[in-house]
Amino acid sequence: TGETPKLSFYSIIRKGRGLPIKRRKGFTYDHMGYLFRGRECEPMLVVAPYSEEEQNAPIHLSHHSGQEFDYILRGSLRMEFEGGGSHILHAGDCVYYDSGHGHGMIAVGGEDCQFLAIVLKGEKKEGK
Repeated sequence: TGETPKLSFYSIIRKGRGLPIKRRKGFTYDHMGYLFRGRECEPMLVVAPYSEEEQNAPIHLSHHSGQEFDYILRGSLRMEFEGGGSHILHAGDCVYYDSGHGHGMIAVGGEDCQFLAIVLKGEKKEGK
């Protein structure tokens, strides 16, 4: 927003009022904690768009410091982890992982997938 967060006790973000941020093409990210100063995590409401073309293509893997918790609110998400782990998550499922390892995701099942992502900050690992 160009402004320094001022709240340090609590902050409320009303429905539809998260701060849109750009991270991955096609995905929408709304930051749900942007008003809170000194955050130890980055809570985001994410929509992964369903794409027929992505269903049989390799999933791009990302790396970033810290850990991540993803909770599926609606739709289904295929999670891919470096080393070959692939899992399909449905509404009500969640995953917690070390995001310093490769991870990627796409919506499956013919519809967009909405999930809550909580990215816990971590120190950069050497070599990453």
